[in-house]
This record gives sequence, C-alpha cells and structure tokens, in this order.
Amino acid sequence: MFKPGKALLAVFAVAATVLTGCGDDAADNANELRLWHYEGPDSAMGKAWAAAIKEFEDTHPGVKVKFEEKGFEQIQKSAQMVLNSDEAPDIMEYNKGNATAGLLSKQGLLTDMSSEVASRGWDKLLSESLQTTCKYDERGVMGGDKWFGVPNYAEYTMVYYNKDLFAQHGVEVPTSFDSFVAAMDKFVAAGVTPLAMGGKEYPAQQLLYQLALSKADSKWVSNLQQYTGDVDFHDEAWTYGAQTFADWVSKGYVKKDSAGVDAESMGLAFMGGEFPMMVSGSWWYGRVQSTVKDFEWDSFLFPGSDLALGSSGNLWVVPTKSSKKDLAYDFIDITMKQANQNLLGNSGGIPVAADPAAITDPKSKTLIENYQTLADRDGLAFYPDWPVPGYYDVLVSATQKLINGTATPDEALDELAGPYEENLANVGG
Repeated sequence: MFKPGKALLAVFAVAATVLTGCGDDAADNANELRLWHYEGPDSAMGKAWAAAIKEFEDTHPGVKVKFEEKGFEQIQKSAQMVLNSDEAPDIMEYNKGNATAGLLSKQGLLTDMSSEVASRGWDKLLSESLQTTCKYDERGVMGGDKWFGVPNYAEYTMVYYNKDLFAQHGVEVPTSFDSFVAAMDKFVAAGVTPLAMGGKEYPAQQLLYQLALSKADSKWVSNLQQYTGDVDFHDEAWTYGAQTFADWVSKGYVKKDSAGVDAESMGLAFMGGEFPMMVSGSWWYGRVQSTVKDFEWDSFLFPGSDLALGSSGNLWVVPTKSSKKDLAYDFIDITMKQANQNLLGNSGGIPVAADPAAITDPKSKTLIENYQTLADRDGLAFYPDWPVPGYYDVLVSATQKLINGTATPDEALDELAGPYEENLANVGG
C-alpha cells in the first residue's frame, strides 16, 4: 500500500553505546542503530512509534535519537540503491507486496527474520491473512515460507465523509452502491463535487481498483496478486472498473483537473471541508481525527463490495547490511507490546495485538470494527501496484489518462496488461 504522498520519511539515527569513557566518535558510530520510517508525527503510527523510541531509549542506556526528513516517493525510488550501499539503515518501515518488499527479498537486500519471529512470538500475534504480506518465496512472491518483514498494524480503505455537508444538502449516508451513486448525483445537482481525488499519486488508481473489486472475488484477487491463475485485464471486473471510473469523471463526481493533484493536497482539501467524501485508507484516520475541528465526520466501508483494498500495514524490515540486527529486533518487539498497540489503537490506527477493552475512543472503535468486518469475510484485497515492480507509475499514468480523457477505458486497461504479462513471464507465474 501506499501512504499519503507528502508524508515525511523520518530517519532516526539511534546511537546505542556502552559507556567506556573513551569518547571516541568512531566507536559511537560503530554502535549506531539507524531506523527509518515515513509516518507523520500526528498519525497513529507516528505517535505510537515515538513512544516506542522513548521506551527503547529507556531500556537501552546511552541511546541518542536523531532524525532527518525525506519524502515517501524518494525512498520508493531509491530503496534498492540505498540498501545495497553503506548508507543502508539498520531497520526501516517499507512497503509490503511483491513489487517492493518481495523484490528486495529476492535481491538479497532484506534479512530473513524467520527464526527471530518464532523465538519472539510475533507469529502468534499476527493472523494468517496478515502473515501473507510478511512472507515471501524465492521469486519474491508474497505468501511464501520465509519472514522478511513484520507489521505492527493493519490497514484498509474506506469512505470518509463530512457529516455537516451531508446534512446541509439533505443527503443520506449511503448503505448500498445505488444509494452511494444517488448521493453523489445529489451533490452534483447542488454544484458540489462529491469526491476529493488525487490523480498524481495513489488515490485514483486505488479507486479504479476498488471499482473492479466490486465485481470480483477472492480467487480473482489471488490470481492477480499471487499469480495463481489466469488474469484478463478486459474481464468483467477490470472493464467495469475502468468504465465506471471514466463515467464518474464525466458525471462530475471527480474533478477533471484532479489528474495533477497529489495525495497530500487531496487529504488537505477533504480536511478543509471542500469535499463531502474521500475514498482512501486508514492511514489518514489518525490525522483526520486530530486535524478536523470545524465539522463532524465519520466513515463507512465502500458500499456494494465484499472486497476492499487492505492488508497488514507496512513492514518493519531489517536490511541485510544491518550490523545491529539484535537492536533492530528489540525495537520491533517494543512496537508489538500491548501498551504500544493500545496507544496506536486509541490514536486512530488498527493494532494487531491490542487489548480490545483498552480501545476507548469511539471513532477508533468504529475503525477497528469495520476492519474486523472485512477480515472476517476475507475481504482484504491488497493493492493494485503490488504485482509488478514499477507498476505504481503505470497505474498513475493510466488513471491520469482516464481523468484527462486522453485514453479510453480499453486503452487504459491495455496499458496495465503489458507490464503485468511481461513480469509474469519473469517470475515464472
């Protein structure tokens, strides 16, 4: 999955030393643990991991914490080069899926953590569905037998909505796909664009995939994501998704200039009260919760679909070049502890090992309950960019063309089919 486009990559340099009195900077650097993550400080994960860093410092005498800021897009494009150099961190948050963590595992850039996972009991805290994105085979395909990452949260996409704008325009909260479309028609009739959208980054491609998912099933997802069967980009699901996406643009549900809007601007527009709805992920939840003060808001599962984009959260991975693996595992362990999990849950995140009774915030309870609804019906369908390295950019291009009207739905689907089929031949799927 992809996180908000302008979320910051925080790179924490943690110096863990034994006090020998030598005062040698070189010795300090030799014991340094470098930790990267790209969550904003006001996100649920940012808050929980800040607390984890403090606990790490308290339990590891002599630790110093430093950080530098980088963009998510930058680390997406440079991870392979950085992890294959002396600049590699000792632990980092990284995107899960075949095209990212899977590719790095195949290239030998990530540590196989299988024995550590078993000895520390992390496997006991993660459901089978969440484990899928942690484990990869020799091809770098998820669902394999070796652990290359550990998530401490889960995520899914939903519809955020502005309750005040719904009330102002007399629009009922949708409970079905038809009522969802009717709600958008009512907003358009009142001169209001219903959906905040960012076509420059992940949001538009995720809506395209969600529309396709509404006509798909779990076998369709497995075929696409894990290469377990034939994939046809002109089947009923993909055709419906692309055609409906294009129709929504032409009907005014999505602004035609949104092709140049990034994810951060989309989120800011929704949080600023400019749009009634935003279809996006739980990674926004804590930020919306802490930012929106001028209107009432809530969320609901995408109507008319048993499937939604979702999975485990991004992974804690330990680069092969890390020389401080034990310290990295200690940090992961703290983020898996119940106290940190409870904090994450009450801050607008979806914990994997919290005490349900300890989640007291009402909106956080709704978030977690809706996630459980999806998980219980095997409704987590991963993300569209996962199957192919570099597919994110392909999807951005195709959906921008649908927004701009420079490609037909069939042409956009042809654009998706080529790289997928080429990659399938490479992985032996």
